[in-house]
Amino acid sequence: MKPHVHPHYRPVVFHDISADVSWLTRSTIATDETTVWEDGHEYPLAKVEISSASHPFYTGTLRIVDSAGRVDRYLRRYGRPGRGS
Repeated sequence: MKPHVHPHYRPVVFHDISADVSWLTRSTIATDETTVWEDGHEYPLAKVEISSASHPFYTGTLRIVDSAGRVDRYLRRYGRPGRGS
C-alpha cells in the first residue's frame, strides 16, 4: 500500500445510544472521544443513534402502514382512474 493514501484502519468501539449497546469492530471513522473496553484497553468511541439493536426492522417492532384500505376507499369514492367516470 502507498503511504498517506489510505485512512487509518483501527479498532473502534461503536455505542448505540438509544439501545445502550456497544460493540468493538474495526473502522476508519475519525472520533474525538475514547472509552475503555472490556479488555482494559482504550479505544476510540463512535456514538450512533440507531443500529440493528434499536432499528424497528431488526427488533421486530416495525409497523407496516396498510395503504390498501386507503386505495380501495379512494377507488370507491372517485371511481377507477382513466375510465372517464
